[in-house]
Amino acid sequence: MEVNSIALLFPGQGSQRVGMGKDLATNFAVAKQVFNRVDDALAFNLSSLIFDGETEELNKTSNAQPAIMAVSMAYFEVLKSLGLVDLNEVKFMAGHSLGEYSALCAAGVITLEDTAKLLKARGSYMMQACIDNPGTMAALIGLDFDKVKAIADQSMCYVGNSNSPAQIVLSGSVDTVEKACEIAKEQGAKRAIILPVSGAFHSPLMQSAADNMLAIIEQTKFAVPNFKVISNLTAKEYSDTAEIKDLLVKQITNTVKWQESVVYMAESGANKFVEVGFGNVLSGLVKKILPEASVTTSEDSLKA
Repeated sequence: MEVNSIALLFPGQGSQRVGMGKDLATNFAVAKQVFNRVDDALAFNLSSLIFDGETEELNKTSNAQPAIMAVSMAYFEVLKSLGLVDLNEVKFMAGHSLGEYSALCAAGVITLEDTAKLLKARGSYMMQACIDNPGTMAALIGLDFDKVKAIADQSMCYVGNSNSPAQIVLSGSVDTVEKACEIAKEQGAKRAIILPVSGAFHSPLMQSAADNMLAIIEQTKFAVPNFKVISNLTAKEYSDTAEIKDLLVKQITNTVKWQESVVYMAESGANKFVEVGFGNVLSGLVKKILPEASVTTSEDSLKA
């Protein structure tokens, strides 16, 4: 029997839905405890918003970021408690954007309480940066990274996410991103879609958020990881806690190298990818990056 070498993947913003995690909290004490601890840490009933709130309120970046993390950590605890994830088989942990914080929490680097506080602050600072420096993002389908990077440079915008070989996301001011979309279509992009986001995430327009996060991250205790966690910025594992803090700050204004991270994990021995959290966004991306990979979601694992 083949021994699994598992990579746990933690989703980012956009995967949130009102009602996510509610069944977990109802049916599993370990999940309920996660939500209670997050609520206590934030002095705010976030779980009520997640389970029964208004979509518009949950979608606010300052709520969505800690909410997605809380649900991911609830799934993580449930999968562990049921023996559906054997930590002895876990080789890597990685998360998309805010999911990187979830991965660090799961790896023992940051406590659940501190992770919730960091993401609440990160979301608030990013919301303010969106107001101060308005922008948008667009997904380009059907062009490779080098072509998209050249289009971004020509248009004076930035590559926000390198999601899969066929999906690269641009970020920047509205006019530069719209110009890039026009050029992309001229150069053969199958689609160029302006995304329903509140700002230019993972671009220099978020610099004020990065500056504000620096002080908070520096004040937060980080432990040595129990597992190899992959940085969005380098697409490789960190070497020490000082590097983790530095790269988390830089992550806010730089490209999320997701497809590079997945390829690195696979080339380094990962043979099974498990999405830990609500939805299947990352699972879908992995299948596009590595069509032959073994990929499963949390819900698939619970139904098995």
